Amino acid sequence: MRPKHLAIELSRLVAHPQDNVRLEQYATEGDLAAFFVLAVDQLENVSGKTIVDLGSGNGILGIGCAILGAQKIILIEADDEVAKVAEANAAEIGQRYATEIDSITCHIGKDEAPEIDQCDIVIMNPPWGFQTSKADRPLLDYGFSLKPQSLYIIHSAKSTHLAKIGRSFGYDHEIVFESNFRLPAKYSFQTKKMSETNVMCWRFYLPGDDKLSEYTQ
Repeated sequence: MRPKHLAIELSRLVAHPQDNVRLEQYATEGDLAAFFVLAVDQLENVSGKTIVDLGSGNGILGIGCAILGAQKIILIEADDEVAKVAEANAAEIGQRYATEIDSITCHIGKDEAPEIDQCDIVIMNPPWGFQTSKADRPLLDYGFSLKPQSLYIIHSAKSTHLAKIGRSFGYDHEIVFESNFRLPAKYSFQTKKMSETNVMCWRFYLPGDDKLSEYTQ
């Protein structure tokens, strides 16, 4: 699927309401989501894979992988109302694509985390910890604890802690891309109608499974 067509498909999903500043809710736009999942597919070939989307919001990243042929998607979201949006989006996509999509409401770090027997890839755009320090840590720890083949994480380009956490779980890392993340004015502390921040997409992998060196040789 072409990036433009995938971006349009994802942009048609019911949008993330972005109502909870405590959870640092910022929606991933269709263009960036499409670029992200196409990068995951290029490096991993998502067809037939089981993918866990942590802090899934309206499900845009996981659903993008579903459209590209993933066998099973597990969406995990902390906010009840946002999880309902993800469920609605998953139900609509499930009518058109042959993928199993499960939606779980769970606040990782506060609720008992779901047991997942098999997971090939973890994807996430976690809270970056700007409002609450280390808000991303429970999701990161849980994601690594699932022992996937790889993890893809969108995070602030200013972050310096991810590599250390990955190493503590036995994972190396590489940077897949750097991009801009648009931040619409949804909260009282924001002074501009629209601002942007730099983000990176990190790929964490087990030693010896680096992918990007194949494209730089």
